[in-house]
Amino acid sequence: MAARIPPNFRRVITAAAGGNVIEWYDFYIFGSLAAVLSVKFFEKSHPVAALLSTIALFTAGFLIRPLGAFLFGWMGDRVGRKYTFLVTLSGMALGTGAIGLIPTFESIGLAAAVILFCLRIIQGLCLGGQYGGAITYVAEHVSDEHRGYYTGWLQTSPTLGIVLSLLVIIATRTYLGEAAFNDWGWRLPFLFSFLLMFIAYYIRVNFQESPIFEEIKAKGAMTKNPWKEAFLSANIKFVLIATIIVLGEGVVWYSGQFWALYFLQQVTKVDALTTAYLVGAGLVIGTPTLILFGWLSDHIGRKPVILGGFLLAAVTYYPLYSWLGSVTQPGNINYPIAIIIIAILVAYVGMVYGPIGAFLAEYFPARIRYTSVSVPYHIGNGWGGGLVPFITTAAYQATGSLAAALIYPIAVPAVCFVLGLFLMPETRKMSIWEPEAQKA
Repeated sequence: MAARIPPNFRRVITAAAGGNVIEWYDFYIFGSLAAVLSVKFFEKSHPVAALLSTIALFTAGFLIRPLGAFLFGWMGDRVGRKYTFLVTLSGMALGTGAIGLIPTFESIGLAAAVILFCLRIIQGLCLGGQYGGAITYVAEHVSDEHRGYYTGWLQTSPTLGIVLSLLVIIATRTYLGEAAFNDWGWRLPFLFSFLLMFIAYYIRVNFQESPIFEEIKAKGAMTKNPWKEAFLSANIKFVLIATIIVLGEGVVWYSGQFWALYFLQQVTKVDALTTAYLVGAGLVIGTPTLILFGWLSDHIGRKPVILGGFLLAAVTYYPLYSWLGSVTQPGNINYPIAIIIIAILVAYVGMVYGPIGAFLAEYFPARIRYTSVSVPYHIGNGWGGGLVPFITTAAYQATGSLAAALIYPIAVPAVCFVLGLFLMPETRKMSIWEPEAQKA
């Protein structure tokens, strides 16, 4: 297959990343407001149980993601990348925006939590279908030599989605005041999703199909059954290896970014607004490392960068979180040090996540790439990473011990590092523009 990289590929990447930021905003606004949602949709008399119930709902959105990957991966490989994008985008925005319209527990009782659960499942299904497609779409627009760098730009979108959610929360909290925000203003960040949907739809409706998919379609080489080719063939071995690597990456991602948010709010008891400032600043400083390490993986390989991130995370999480706790005591917060620690945690995310899109795209053949990338990605991130907030928070609530809370975030990257040394291939020199015979 001759390389037919379109001249506007940089605009394609920017547009894909912009659309992704909006979708991740939709997904993470739920987690960013977990403490508020817990008292709105569950019985208030047991605040810890209500918080854990809300985090469990947050987690449910992750656990359903592989099913979305399975269903929409089929659509992406059979119908095309572009149209699958638009379907998942619409479902995600509607699932998020509708949360801003649900009556609370006081109004309709348990039905409020049931409706919230159903909307969270819609979010998870749609995210499961779109992100593997975004990786595939961008990877199929860029040259082999710079794939890590350009997909690294796309990998910033989940982090920037969290930043956007925090900015919207900061703005509405500050403008309305705490009382009004906790009363009704918390709905505005969810309703804002409807506006973002139109922006993202405008961005993506003008997308062209990826050149590689177009060529496969023109040659009549499309798969008739993506599920069979991906999971009931020799390809399953590659899916399993990719899942191991993405499990480690997913746990580092959520331990380094999202649990920092929960840690400050639930462990050191920093108020919500200050937490948003600290985490938001750390994310902004650390986000460029996703591009940096994507670029580095173009030069030294995907494997050493990703496995290096696993090792650093496993070795340093406990001292870093202990340090973060010591500098964020209420009334005595060392803002610069706290922000630097969070930025370091995000830099580990850059190491494991910056190159992962290029690795996955290079590892699988084009005709089943959407399915093969999506399923391990969302098992690793949805199940492995998505369980981080629930497991760490539950462990801390049960024991009061930071060491107990960090067992899962430390053990998973450590195990994946060891397995990755023996199982993970180096894909940097695998061309996705060459005939697929090389992948057999």
